[in-house]
Amino acid sequence: MDAIDPAMLRMPHAEHRTIDFFTEDALPAPRMAPAEAERVAAQHLGIDARAQALGSQQDANFLLRSEDGTASAILKIANPAFGAMEVEAQDTAADLIASAHPELRVATVLRRPDGSPRCATVDTESGSAVARLLRYLPGGPLSGPRHLSPGTVAAMGTIAGKVSTALRDFRHPGLERVLQWDLRHADRVVAKLAAYIDEPDRRAAVRAATADAWARVQKLAAVLPSQAVHLDLTDDNLIRCPDGRLPMPDGVIDFGDLTMTWAVGELAVSLSSMLHHDGVEPHHVLPAVRAFHAVRPLSRDEAEALWPLVVLRAAGLVASGRHQAAVDEDNAYAKAALDREWRIFEQATHLPLPVMIHLVKDATGLADAPARADAPAHGLLRDLAGDDITVLDLSADADSLDHGAWLEAAAEDRLAASALTGGAAAVATRYAQARLTRAQALSAVSPATVPTGVDLRLGRAALMQAPAAGKVLAAAPGRVEITCGPQVLTLSFPHAVHPVVTTGATVQAGQDIAHLPSGVSVHIALHTADSPAVPPLVRPEYAAGWLALTADPAPLLGLPASGRTPHGNLLDRRDAVFATVQEHYYADPPRIERGWRHHLLSTDGRSYLDIVNNVTPLGHAHPRVEQAVSRQLRRLNTNSRFHYASVVEFTERLAALLPEPLDTVFLVNSGSEAVDLGLRLAIGASGRHDVVALREAYHGWTYASDAVSTSLQDNPNALATRPGWVHTVDSPNSYRGRHRGADAARYAPEAVAVIDELAASGRPAGAFIGETFYGNAGGIALPDGYLAEVYAAVRRHGGLAVADEVQVGYGRLGHWFWGFEQQQVVPDVVCVAKAMGNGHPLGAVITSKSVADRYRDQGYFFSSTGGSPVSSVVGLTVLDTLRDEDLQGNAVRVGGRLKSRLEALADRYGIVGAVHGSGLYLGLELVRDHVSLEPATEETAELCDRMLDLGVIVQPTGDHLNILKIKPPLCLDASAADFFVDMLDRALGQLGHCR
Repeated sequence: MDAIDPAMLRMPHAEHRTIDFFTEDALPAPRMAPAEAERVAAQHLGIDARAQALGSQQDANFLLRSEDGTASAILKIANPAFGAMEVEAQDTAADLIASAHPELRVATVLRRPDGSPRCATVDTESGSAVARLLRYLPGGPLSGPRHLSPGTVAAMGTIAGKVSTALRDFRHPGLERVLQWDLRHADRVVAKLAAYIDEPDRRAAVRAATADAWARVQKLAAVLPSQAVHLDLTDDNLIRCPDGRLPMPDGVIDFGDLTMTWAVGELAVSLSSMLHHDGVEPHHVLPAVRAFHAVRPLSRDEAEALWPLVVLRAAGLVASGRHQAAVDEDNAYAKAALDREWRIFEQATHLPLPVMIHLVKDATGLADAPARADAPAHGLLRDLAGDDITVLDLSADADSLDHGAWLEAAAEDRLAASALTGGAAAVATRYAQARLTRAQALSAVSPATVPTGVDLRLGRAALMQAPAAGKVLAAAPGRVEITCGPQVLTLSFPHAVHPVVTTGATVQAGQDIAHLPSGVSVHIALHTADSPAVPPLVRPEYAAGWLALTADPAPLLGLPASGRTPHGNLLDRRDAVFATVQEHYYADPPRIERGWRHHLLSTDGRSYLDIVNNVTPLGHAHPRVEQAVSRQLRRLNTNSRFHYASVVEFTERLAALLPEPLDTVFLVNSGSEAVDLGLRLAIGASGRHDVVALREAYHGWTYASDAVSTSLQDNPNALATRPGWVHTVDSPNSYRGRHRGADAARYAPEAVAVIDELAASGRPAGAFIGETFYGNAGGIALPDGYLAEVYAAVRRHGGLAVADEVQVGYGRLGHWFWGFEQQQVVPDVVCVAKAMGNGHPLGAVITSKSVADRYRDQGYFFSSTGGSPVSSVVGLTVLDTLRDEDLQGNAVRVGGRLKSRLEALADRYGIVGAVHGSGLYLGLELVRDHVSLEPATEETAELCDRMLDLGVIVQPTGDHLNILKIKPPLCLDASAADFFVDMLDRALGQLGHCR
């Protein structure tokens, strides 16, 4: 530890005293004009600079700039109430953290050439104060309303954990302070300052929340470890990495609240500062809890105390903020914070404390064992056993919810009535299993889907009895609460039903509670005796917290208890056996087990709008496809060497969709196979082995299709490792390529020159392959006439034109069924897949008979399941449905509306560079600068994560991953298109991209 600077000890106010907030009437920030700050810096601290005032609650801070405008240091004038010993402790702690964690930038005190700190005593209107120069950290704080991504939140927790570990053994006399921010004194602070909260209802809420949280903390106070803490690792004091594109903290400033207190308070303060940011709810801060716990493990007691401390911090902020604004009227910083401090309090108290306590414990792996109902002495229903009760499955796996039945308002009633009509004596739902029937389509917030009890519907009259001896806590028409072992049993039924027990009565096991007529519905719940009121259904993000207060009442009905799968277990299993190169969307993906039209549904009962699935043009789970496949599977599925009608009918239909001379079809299983086969056909027919391909394109994963793929995101080494027979030409990207706008007409002659040069060198190309509408680059149309010139060149030298229609074909472009139609050309070979099977593996290559016949020179062709009876029936059904539901026309209408609304976003958000595409094949390109077109790669990834939180699945594409690929099922309707743009609008605003 550094010695205390002798100059500081000679200061008039610098006797070894420390602040005691409760002996001070007020702590207004020192008043000092910028000109005076410049004089202090020059005369006392040895630096000539211009001073710019910065905000502070109780100190005076100035940014010092040199003559050229470069930021050189921070001048900090401590509140006169703070002694030199306290300041010396702060600077020593800063040095300690900087040494322990060199990866962190820390605002350490600047030193003179002799090594002494640049500190001095200065006079202010409020009295003598310590002034010192601190290291300036560029990058800016995380403060402001901007939404915080999970990565940013986790980084804040990691820094808090590192600071906590670095200060664990730090001791200094300047730490023995009594601060208003020290959560050990939170109750006294609120008691002293709550009167400054003018609004009576808010004042009462702050006092009540403080009393509750304080009582819980006091039960743990004796076992909570104490240490030196920064105690202000908030969004104001965590500094963004200056080189980062996203708000990712790597710097720590402002040690003014350094003290000795409960260690867990470090995390509580940091968490509270997150709660005012746009769109942040309590569950959004859990990544910080997990990250802190990974660096500095929380004890079970600390996990128990954490959220009550968050509430105490929030209450203290509100009371202190109102007080500071009243006693320091010129403090604009304090007044500007009042609204955000109230939002912090609202979010901190949004859910009952026990819920958040258990949610924190679950997030840290410190959750208590689930409560279980004691084995009942008697069943809850007399003369009705578990075998008489049908359990209703309302989960994402339920067959009864097929064909969009989950969207029906009365789906649960209909299913229950059907079971009762079928002979069940009663129907019961499952505890803790998310109900898909409560999912809401196109919702920005997850609905309450997780049941905390069981709903029972009776098919015949029944007598409800006490399962064990207990006391009646409440009895009224429609409701009974009775103790049941260590828990409370709550029964809710129609008000017309009157219980036969009275409040305060003691009941014995088997004693009558209520007589229930046939058709009555009863909600049965078990909860801990001291729990807050538990809703029948809760949101999945908070389910772990609510369910920890409850137990499954199914055993009281003679039914087995519901099992709960640990979160993340399935993802761990996938990572253990599934090759990791087969990546999944999102770092923490929802588990998707059902789709319907343009909706994807998670096992949590959350409905997501699907904006990426061009594999299913008809929409998910289309009943016509399902019925056709089921019917064919009942009859026959074999390979295409057998003779059956469907393969003939399908290939006839497919060939009829293409112009002459494309009249011969090969059927395969995927787009990769189709491209591979298409290239083999072209090379075989032309007798030439060289191929010309476009850069920034993706064609597949087989040897040949991968060889001609040049997308750097799919293969970062694509251009360097391609085989010698593949030759590339410039990507004809009219937006960000070498030639833009009208100059894009130059791409075709340049490509033609490459083709001519190959021929002149004795290696004429046997094929040119390209997407007919530039899909991988975000749905950009090729320059007018591009393919006409390139096709003519390759054919002039004996080669063939291969069109990759895997993504853009089958009506997705709206105005054209095939992409090559937009270019007014006819290829020699067409490769198609994806849309053909609506999710069933099906691909095709269509060419002329003369080209197809040349394949025999290479051998024979056979695909076991390509063109099987099932595949052929699927293909026919997709074509029929595309026609009958006018999905190509829908792509024109809804796609046009969607593109228009997306283009309007460019007027509000500078990050929107362009909207590419046609129909329902669109791309929203995000850039940091409209001149350089610097791609906003990190911002696009963050936007996709935020959109998932808002109920939309969208992903990036392009070599820079800065384009939102918008390829939804072609059944997308106007309301869904509007929801997508509305959520995109909200997310862009929350992430700070407004002009």
